[in-house]
Amino acid sequence: MSEQQPARAAIPTVRSARLPGLRAFVPPCLCACLLGCSNPLASSEEDYGAPLSPERLREIDTAKLERFRKLKSEKTPADDDPAAAARKRFEGLASYDLTLEQARASVLENNLELKVAIIDPAIAAQRLSEEEAAFEAAFTLRSLWSETDAPTATELEGSQAKFGSLEPGVRIPLRTGGTARVTLPVARNETNNDFATLNPAYTSDLEFSISQPLLRNAGRRAATQGIRIASYNRRISEAQTKLEVIRQLAAVDRAYWRVYAARRALDVSQQQYELAVDQLGRAERRVRAGAVGEIEVIRAQAGVSDQLGAILLAQNAILTQQRELKRIVNLPGLTVDTDVMITLKTDPDPVEYQFDRRELTQSAVDNRMEMLELELRLAADAATIAFNKNQALPLFTLDYTYRINGLGASGQDSFRMLERNKFEDWSLGLGAEVPLGNEEANSRIRQSILTRLQRLNTKQARELAIRQEVLNAMDTLDADWQRILAARQSVILNTRALQAEQRQFDVGASTSTDVLDAAARLAEAQLQEIRSVTDYQIAQIDLAFATGTLLGAERVQWGPAPAPDKNEPTPPETLSPPWNEAPESAPGPAMEVSPPPAPREAEQERAKEAEQVPPEPAKPEPESPK
Repeated sequence: MSEQQPARAAIPTVRSARLPGLRAFVPPCLCACLLGCSNPLASSEEDYGAPLSPERLREIDTAKLERFRKLKSEKTPADDDPAAAARKRFEGLASYDLTLEQARASVLENNLELKVAIIDPAIAAQRLSEEEAAFEAAFTLRSLWSETDAPTATELEGSQAKFGSLEPGVRIPLRTGGTARVTLPVARNETNNDFATLNPAYTSDLEFSISQPLLRNAGRRAATQGIRIASYNRRISEAQTKLEVIRQLAAVDRAYWRVYAARRALDVSQQQYELAVDQLGRAERRVRAGAVGEIEVIRAQAGVSDQLGAILLAQNAILTQQRELKRIVNLPGLTVDTDVMITLKTDPDPVEYQFDRRELTQSAVDNRMEMLELELRLAADAATIAFNKNQALPLFTLDYTYRINGLGASGQDSFRMLERNKFEDWSLGLGAEVPLGNEEANSRIRQSILTRLQRLNTKQARELAIRQEVLNAMDTLDADWQRILAARQSVILNTRALQAEQRQFDVGASTSTDVLDAAARLAEAQLQEIRSVTDYQIAQIDLAFATGTLLGAERVQWGPAPAPDKNEPTPPETLSPPWNEAPESAPGPAMEVSPPPAPREAEQERAKEAEQVPPEPAKPEPESPK
């Protein structure tokens, strides 16, 4: 034993010559990493996203409408002749001819809300692809290098060792819920053990393993639950998008006919203005002839002013309804901020219908996307109930491994032994996990059952609401048809009444008030006819929407947005102007109310005009009695 002591004492000498160099190498590497990277223990401004000035969120600016106030010195032709300016308000503006079919086509191509909606099915399709990718095989690689230096209690073990391994492999998820693996671990082991047969020793193994659950998570339905739910969600998204397409096309139809009603109302107002002007001329002639008093001219002038106000309101209604139509169609060059006037090229053609109420209501229930969405959600609920019941089962896992071993003094020798397949082993194992209470899984089962019961009641309520909506739409359509007939008759009779009042006025048996009242009744009858025709067109749209269909001669087809290229450059994480700009004012205290701004040049000019107003003449003092 005394002769072996020097040999054992030489081992630490070799170790001490290597480890100080390793210790000296680690701190510089660590310092270099810390210097090249940000401080991992402190926060940074980049951690909070794009910067935003607090004043944008906490300060509320005033409207400052005074700077747009019109000055008395800024006169326009409307100030001298408001009647002519009102009647010529739309003259000289560009016009755009638009048919109803063109408006529908533009909605499918340019409507921004539809562009938002068609992205949802594309997102749902990518989620389905994500779930399908769970069964893609994956290449795995694990490497390890370790150096050990530990005291030993026996000379049969080495105190120092160097171990390196590389384990490539392939992991294959199975649609039965299990996982198969094929690995090729390769290792090199070097030690200072004098009794080691191979030093260094090389090992190379070929290993096949499979792990399969038997109860919980077992079976194809449990393994593909994510794919099933994602597939239902994709169909639900397409049903919702189809409903949005129908809604936007119905909206453009309604907006189109409301513009038609506004334009017809302006025609009626202009016609009433001309009638009022004619009545003013009659009254002036009668006054000059001495047949009536001056009061008749004043009454006629009041009637002209009233009709001028009606023209202005009708023009504003046209602008409002046109702007809504422009927003929906979103045609290039016909945006909401343009002054282009839309000329409608499609006229209403009301015809009477006789519906089979039972057939139409049942067709609505069958076609509405809300009902299809509920059916898909009920199917997903049934799949969720089955999956939750599977999750309540005990977990038993069967593991099997088959391995071919190789060993040699070099890597080539170990692979030769592996190729000859002289050494092999296998193992079979069974793992179990049985919950004792299992209340969590049972609660999920009861929750999923209650969710489906709730959705069943929702389906019945939705079906009842759809039937009611269809019946209401048919009743409204029938009533609007009767309104059209009544309004047409009213227009004929009120036209005769106005003509009679005009003849009575010419012979002195009537007044201007009576003539203007008859003209107002005619205008109301004409507006009622316009409203009834427009309401009849909109009622047809509402009935088609209630049945899950559209008006028109052709079918409408839509498609989801295409999948983007994953190699597109990443957008910058910044805010768009003006949100990324800091306001000029400095931040003030909380709940501070800023004083009103100082008057500017326009306000100073208004102040000067106010000072230039001549004072009222002084009243003469009464003379004192003598």
